[in-house]
Amino acid sequence: MALYNFKKITVVPSAKDFIDLTLSKTQRKTPTVIHKHYQIHRIRHFYMRKVKYTQQNYHDRLTQILTDFPKLDDIHPFYADLMNVLYDKDHYKLALGQINIAKNLIDNVAKDYVRLMKYGDSLYRCKQLKRAALGRMCTIIKRQKQSLEYLEQVRQHLSRLPTIDPNTRTLLLCGYPNVGKSSFINKVTRADVEVQPYAFTTKSLFVGHMDYKYLRWQVVDTPGILDHPLEDRNTIEMQAITALAHLRAAVLYVMDVSEQCGHSLEEQVELFRNIKPLFANKPLIIVANKCDVKRIAELPEESQKIFETFEAEGFSVIETSTLTEEGVIQVKTEACDRLLAHRVDTKMKGNKVNEVLNRLHLAMPTKRDNKERLPFIPEGAVARKKRMEVDTPRRKLERDIELEMGDDYILDLQKYWDLMNSSEKYDKIPEIWEGHNILDYIDPDIMKKLEELEREEELREAAGEYDSEPESEDEEMMEIRHLAQQIREKKKLKILQSKEKDTRGPRMPRTAKKVQRKVLEKEMTDLGLDMTNKDDAHYVRRSRSATRKRKRDESETPKSVARSRSSSRTPRDVSGLRDEKMVKKVKTMAKKAQKKMNRLGRKGESDRHIFDLKPKHLLAGKRKSGKTQRR
Repeated sequence: MALYNFKKITVVPSAKDFIDLTLSKTQRKTPTVIHKHYQIHRIRHFYMRKVKYTQQNYHDRLTQILTDFPKLDDIHPFYADLMNVLYDKDHYKLALGQINIAKNLIDNVAKDYVRLMKYGDSLYRCKQLKRAALGRMCTIIKRQKQSLEYLEQVRQHLSRLPTIDPNTRTLLLCGYPNVGKSSFINKVTRADVEVQPYAFTTKSLFVGHMDYKYLRWQVVDTPGILDHPLEDRNTIEMQAITALAHLRAAVLYVMDVSEQCGHSLEEQVELFRNIKPLFANKPLIIVANKCDVKRIAELPEESQKIFETFEAEGFSVIETSTLTEEGVIQVKTEACDRLLAHRVDTKMKGNKVNEVLNRLHLAMPTKRDNKERLPFIPEGAVARKKRMEVDTPRRKLERDIELEMGDDYILDLQKYWDLMNSSEKYDKIPEIWEGHNILDYIDPDIMKKLEELEREEELREAAGEYDSEPESEDEEMMEIRHLAQQIREKKKLKILQSKEKDTRGPRMPRTAKKVQRKVLEKEMTDLGLDMTNKDDAHYVRRSRSATRKRKRDESETPKSVARSRSSSRTPRDVSGLRDEKMVKKVKTMAKKAQKKMNRLGRKGESDRHIFDLKPKHLLAGKRKSGKTQRR
């Protein structure tokens, strides 16, 4: 189970939304009616409550943001370094620090203004203090606009990061871009990583899961790494370096033997030597990929020596092909077995084993003295055993017969059958199928006929009927057979490649193949058809108009009255209107009528809607002297 779930971080609102949400909540959740003739302590309490409620609202929301975002010092070093690479550690800490300062400033502002409000001597003064307090709080939040926007972007990106458990069993794929890392993870896991024939298709870490020996494993696909100094590496490459540095995993260094990735074998070996310190204390397997294009045995001697050097250093080299799936399962099995053995060795070397052994105590009883104490059997048990013994010999069981005969024993239960005529015990039982006895349909002379056929075949073989002259295959024939085998293999690869292509895209329509008239007439004449005087034949007309579009025939004048009327019918939007002026007026009226519908169509669920601008219960009836402003 993953230790970190960044998908549960609450949404960080923008500064404007933050202020709107808080002030509207204060308006909804606190009393709204106050009069100047109330006692002063009641007026003070009314406005104090608004200030305190606003402060508490800001405090809770900012505390939630600070709590949800991970602290770089408390999380696993892998995630801490990954966040440093992706978001810049200093910028991240600064943003959270500013949010913390804003929270403390809002608390201090509320405390100061509540203290001042205790000395407010009128409704007007208390109200002005409340306005000043809320204004200063909102100004503090407005100044955090950039920090809040940055944290929201970090939250969105964090939620899209794959859930990687740094402590579980992991296989880590690394190497140059476009060597076949993503294809490998697609084969061994249920992941679906994009594979394209160009470099840096994978721009971030991808995780797939698989099962081996009833255990759940995670396979991490890293972006490609180029061979240059650490300070020159970009964000994409640094993600792979971070994973290599911090994850306790079996490393699969993928190499492209065919050099189709655009990097020679020497460059790939040089990268391996540069990042070799990151492989310390980790099981390592070198995967020679794309063996369907070129194998190690087909390489020049200098290139073959590279892999011999790897094997001499103790690294396992396995040839694979993600296209034909050759060697993929072998790599998976060996990597998993090595990692399991490595994890066990690491645990045995640690102090945890000794702690567990210290808690265990095996008790071994020691003798009190040298006196021999025989087992005690009660007399009643001995007497019962004697009573059970009889003089008649015990019946031989099938188990006893099996022990006597050993491997020659065959279970025979038919001898125990109780029949009137004991000689019928071993008779064959009729086999009935759909009400018919199968024996009625068996030829009794079948074996005799079979023997006659076999004798006939032997006579034919002796006469040399089936003999054929052995074909002596010369070198040319051997070469042809070898070439045919290569063609078959190439054909299989082509089929596999076409299956992996994206067939869901748009397809071009098949165009008709043009056949020359002379060719067609010659073929038909050879077949025995008379092809003279065929200038008016349908295939001649077709061949002329195959490339150009058929011209439209001139339309005839309508013969019926109804059809002539329908051709000159007026459009619907101007039918029944007198002149151009009336048409314009109708269009304006239609546009006005549609305006409300258009406005409602753009309205969303979150849009604020005031159902009644002037509610009667607030604005109707007798009104006492004083101002209409109540708040």
